[in-house]
Amino acid sequence: MITNISSDAMIIRLMPERRAWKELDFENLKWNVEKLSALLPEGCAFMAVVKADAYGHGAVPVSTYLNLIGVRAFAVATLQEGIKLRRAGIRGEILILGYTPPQEASLLISNNLIQTAADCAHARALNAAAPYPVKVHLKIDTGMHRLGERAEHIEEIASLFALPRLRILGMYSHLCAADSQEIDDVLFTRMQISSFLRTAELLRKKDCDPGKLHLQSSYGVLNYPDLPMDYARFGIAMYGVLSSPDAKLLGRVPLRPVLSLRARIATVRELKPGETVSYGRRFRADAPMRAATVTIGYADGLPRSLSGRELPALVRGRRTHVIGNLCMDQLIIDVTHIPEARPGDVVTFLGADGPCCLRAEEMAEKAGTITNELLCRLHVRDE
Repeated sequence: MITNISSDAMIIRLMPERRAWKELDFENLKWNVEKLSALLPEGCAFMAVVKADAYGHGAVPVSTYLNLIGVRAFAVATLQEGIKLRRAGIRGEILILGYTPPQEASLLISNNLIQTAADCAHARALNAAAPYPVKVHLKIDTGMHRLGERAEHIEEIASLFALPRLRILGMYSHLCAADSQEIDDVLFTRMQISSFLRTAELLRKKDCDPGKLHLQSSYGVLNYPDLPMDYARFGIAMYGVLSSPDAKLLGRVPLRPVLSLRARIATVRELKPGETVSYGRRFRADAPMRAATVTIGYADGLPRSLSGRELPALVRGRRTHVIGNLCMDQLIIDVTHIPEARPGDVVTFLGADGPCCLRAEEMAEKAGTITNELLCRLHVRDE
C-alpha cells in the first residue's frame, strides 16, 4: 500500500511490478479540485465523496492527499468506510451517506463520524440507542424516494430537534436528474431545489436550525452551480471523468482523469490464417497476424461484454484492441501493426501512452454502463 504521501506527489503507482495495476495522478486530482471549487459560490465548501474505495481509486491514498491540499469534508457510504478513513488518520468531517444500524451508534461516536438519518424513524432509533449524542445530517426526500423523510412532513422533522442524543449538524437531499438537460428533468430538478429550500425555511421558522445544507453532487454543481448551500458533494467529477460522454460539458469544465489502468504483455505469438483465439473461438484470423496475451481479465473488473474489438488498448503509444473473448485473468490483443511489441511491454486500458489517451467514458459507453460503475469494479487483485 501507499505511505508517506506528500502534497507535491504527482504519480502514485499501485504495485507496478505486478501483473496489472492502477496509477493515480495527484496533480490531476488537485487540478480537478481547484477547477470544481471555482464553480462554487462563496461560503460553499468542497465535500469529497470517497465511497466505494473512492470510486475504485483507493479511499485512503485519495483522502490522504485531499487532506494535504486542504479538503476537510468527506462522504462515504458505510460505517466501515468511515472507520477505515479514521484509522488511516484522515482529518475533518466524515459523513456516512448510507444506513447504519442504530445498535452501531457507539462506533459512530467513538470514531467521530456523522450519520445520515435515513428518515424520522431511523433518527429516533439512533437517539434511543446512542449512549451519548450522535452527530447526524437529516436526509430529506425531495423526489428520489430512496432515503430521507418526505419534505412535506415538517412537523415530524421538527420534532427530531428535541431528541436529547441527536446532534443535528446538517440537512441534505439528492438531485436525481441533475445530469439531464431534458425539459421535464430540469423542471423536476428545480422542483426538488425549491422543496428542499422551503423545508429549511419552515424549520427555521419553528426555531429549528437545520445546520449545514447540501444538495448538489457533481452534476448538481456542473448544471446548477449557484445554489446557496454550505457544501457541494463531488464524486465522479472529482476523479476527472463524467458519468457518460459529454464533450460540451468537458469543454466548459476541463477535467483531467486521475486513474490509469495498465497491465503487461506475457507472450506474443504468430497466428496463421484460419486459426481462432480464446474461448468460444469467437475470433478467427483472416490473414497472418501477431497476437499478444495480456495479464488482466474480467476478474480484475474489465467488462467481459467488451470482448472482441470492443475494448481498445494502447501499446507503445499506438492504439489496438482485444480479439476474442476476455478471460478471467487474461485477454488477447492484436499487435500485428506493432511489430516491436514484446513480452513485458506495458499495455494501457485507461490513461495516456504517448500522444494517445483512453478515457473511462469511452469504455463505459461501449459496455453499456456509466463510468461510476466501471471505475468502482476495477480492483486489480494483486493490490
